[in-house]
Amino acid sequence: MSEIVINILLVEDDEIDVINVKKAFMRVNITNSVYLKSYGVEALSTLHGNSPQPPDVSLEQRLVLLDLNIPKMGRIEFLQELCSNPILTKTPVVVMTRSNQEQDRVKASSLNVTG
Repeated sequence: MSEIVINILLVEDDEIDVINVKKAFMRVNITNSVYLKSYGVEALSTLHGNSPQPPDVSLEQRLVLLDLNIPKMGRIEFLQELCSNPILTKTPVVVMTRSNQEQDRVKASSLNVTG
């Protein structure tokens, strides 16, 4: 039986947070490929496969780890774009945030966030 490989798209602009995520993965032996995008627009382009080459992050086997404080595109706007696209809406999203703003969490939950 072959192992299912999940490709992880990490949408994070803070280098320290990127290092911390990668270290946490190493500690618990997560060896999945991690693709890094600093901005929401870049991440959406990657998810849409808007390049002449096939997307790095497979349409079926992927997970988005999303920092709620991404620059250049509002976090809610990013999630709304995912939800409005029938192909992308199937992509599980886990939000990472230090925000104590309950409205951020409620709004993200209403936009099909997995966790």
